[in-house]
Amino acid sequence: MADNDDVKTLSFEAALAQLEEIVGKLESGRAPLAESIAIYERGEALKKHCEALLQAAEARIEKITLSRDGNPTGTEPLDA
Repeated sequence: MADNDDVKTLSFEAALAQLEEIVGKLESGRAPLAESIAIYERGEALKKHCEALLQAAEARIEKITLSRDGNPTGTEPLDA
């Protein structure tokens, strides 16, 4: 199994770009079997990392609460 510890340090955009590249390579069938397995494993790690980053971002999103007269009164979780 390949060592994909570096995936944890990637930004969402960098991880997504690598994942898209891997998908393209796997779909094209250009990679030999051993390489396909290795890049598939990296793709799985990248996918999990992107999902974790998205979940963390969703947890941070808040909506602004307004008073009856339309003035901001604070924030609350978006999905409250």
